[in-house]
Amino acid sequence: MRVSSVPKASTTTVNNPVIPGFHPDPSVCRVGEDYYLACSSFEYFPGVPLFHSRDLVHWTQIGNALDRPGQLRLPPGTPSSGGIYAPTLRHHDGLFWLIVTNVSGDGNLLFTATDPAGPWSDPIRLAGVRGIDPDLAWDDDGTCWCTTAGVEQVRIDPRTGETLGPPRRIWSGTPGAKAPEAPHLYRIGDYWYLLIAEGGTERCHGVSIARGRTPTGPFEPCPANPILTHRGTDHPIQNTGHADLVQAPDGSWWMVLLGVRPYGGTPGWHVLGRETFLVPVEWVDGWPVVGELSPAMPAPPWDLHPNATAPGRDDFDPDDGDLAPYWISLRHRPPEDCTTGERPGWLTLHARGGSLDDPGVTFVGRRQQHPACRVRALVDPGEGRGGLAVHLDERHHYDIEAAAGEVRVRARIGPLDSAVASRPTPAGPVVLRIEVTPAHTVDDARTGPDTVAIGIEERDGTFTELASLDGRYLSTEVAGGFTGRVIGMFASAGSVHFDWYDYEPLGH
Repeated sequence: MRVSSVPKASTTTVNNPVIPGFHPDPSVCRVGEDYYLACSSFEYFPGVPLFHSRDLVHWTQIGNALDRPGQLRLPPGTPSSGGIYAPTLRHHDGLFWLIVTNVSGDGNLLFTATDPAGPWSDPIRLAGVRGIDPDLAWDDDGTCWCTTAGVEQVRIDPRTGETLGPPRRIWSGTPGAKAPEAPHLYRIGDYWYLLIAEGGTERCHGVSIARGRTPTGPFEPCPANPILTHRGTDHPIQNTGHADLVQAPDGSWWMVLLGVRPYGGTPGWHVLGRETFLVPVEWVDGWPVVGELSPAMPAPPWDLHPNATAPGRDDFDPDDGDLAPYWISLRHRPPEDCTTGERPGWLTLHARGGSLDDPGVTFVGRRQQHPACRVRALVDPGEGRGGLAVHLDERHHYDIEAAAGEVRVRARIGPLDSAVASRPTPAGPVVLRIEVTPAHTVDDARTGPDTVAIGIEERDGTFTELASLDGRYLSTEVAGGFTGRVIGMFASAGSVHFDWYDYEPLGH
């Protein structure tokens, strides 16, 4: 095994997370000098966002692996935080391989592509593979091993999905630690390494590793386990786990993982979901030693390649074709309900659900990726009803809705449904606006993570705030689940038209 050191500290720093916002369960692979990364998508369509990078720091979304109904079946009964869990992305024998679990009915599925930007194949069903968080690894003789949470392993034929023998338990992580999951198996030097997450995906999350001489074990746990955790600390990055390793062309090693950034007082609330972070790794005596995970980390010792960042504004030009890959919808997106061709230069949404409480509502949104941001959209409700929403799930969302010369602000918090404010507006299009401001100081231990201000933008550009709402109620610590906020456009009655949507970060 080649032993490499943590790169020397650089005077240049880069921001962590490297992929901010609701981008959990990262899995990474390298082909030549190019890196590719996939994340979980849960109940959102299209599924499994895919990213490309040349430096592990700057990532550009190049598509979504599951962008056809035949690949991603999320029936109306799919609950929030159901759907697509924990992909593993690998490159082998000239193909990209993506294995993932659809917990809402289809089980474990395998997809292939020659280009990670797509198109990806129809699913190969893995009926004999049990559990979630599936991983793929190939032995020197071409044998393909699939390892799942638990930790259980079975040999498969990846071309057909057939299992080739019974599954067997190979390692259960640290005794007493719950939820051994997110396994990744690697051949590195003379050993096979089995990397897992354990402790649950909340504050006790951590990364542990074991090694063996064969892919089936027996596995010897690292004496320094967990090799990464922030449990029991006041570190600004928490819930660290679900990691994947990758080696750079210069021989250095790196780890991508998920984590959260809690804000506010006790117990701390995270609202952006679980995000993707990067940390260097050093090998010492045959074991990985993880470097410091920090919000501002030393830049890697190679040229950085800034990504083509997603534009803040979308004018819905029909000449651009399909919506950009960062736009996501709940469970499915029938083209007849979401089109830029019906009214050129506008996005038209046709309602199919009565409100954002309805799992089938017509909704198109973007992940909130910054603790402070401003979102604006010009909406023409016509004879319909619709607007902007900050959405966590069907029971936790804030929205501003325009209809018939009036706008209304509504808050749904669990069993409580409140009409917060309303105001008449002139007939015709209106600019709706949402501003999110994080809590930078905690005057009271009960201080929430941020404030969500909702209102309209006047013709002179001034903001008329109709409501200022506590952001803690749109957090995972209140709502539960595995997702993060998505801020988007919706139609709750008739047809609603959107001329443009603008997302503006207000600081990192």
